[in-house]
Amino acid sequence: MKTDALIDRLSVSAPPVPPGAVWRKLALGTGAGAAVSFTLMLAWLGIRPDLAVAVATGAYWMKFFYTLLLATAGFWLVERLSRPGARSRTQMLLEAVPVVAIAVLAVIELMPAAPAARHHLMMGASAEVCPWRIVILALPVLAGVLWSMGKLAPTRLALAGLAAGLAAGALGAFIYAFHCDESAAPFVAVWYTFGIGAVGALGAVAGRFLLRW
Repeated sequence: MKTDALIDRLSVSAPPVPPGAVWRKLALGTGAGAAVSFTLMLAWLGIRPDLAVAVATGAYWMKFFYTLLLATAGFWLVERLSRPGARSRTQMLLEAVPVVAIAVLAVIELMPAAPAARHHLMMGASAEVCPWRIVILALPVLAGVLWSMGKLAPTRLALAGLAAGLAAGALGAFIYAFHCDESAAPFVAVWYTFGIGAVGALGAVAGRFLLRW
């Protein structure tokens, strides 16, 4: 039997997928991972003591929207890559928008700064630990997302894993922001993005092995 004929026969006999089934599956794994990550952040690092004051500043909302928008775009890309043959170019472009935006904000903040101040804007006081904390906090989310995708039908495994890692990394960074008191756009653009990218790389490697079906 030819491949096309076999696919047609299987598709006729396959039951329809309920509306929203993919999103529900992804929400289950992501929600469980995020709950573990947030609990870990509370037990390990704690919420910054001046959070009530920080939320009244634009710098906090800059971190909030950067990580949240990156996570939202990432999970939309994850949803598309969980479906065999689904188009994902638009979602890939949207994934880049928050990164470009934070890079522009970083340049705007750096340009008028004195040379001595630029180093602090870039490095802050926690550059050596920030990205690795994001990676650790993102690991439960990554595990949950990969579990969900493994129940679906991704075909581009490394790319799907990369998308899962970027989405998990962004959500991990969002959770980390409840503890982190760094507020400079250059710091966030470099070190938050580095941590998110590292989780993306882990996801790409893991996806090649864990998303096979």
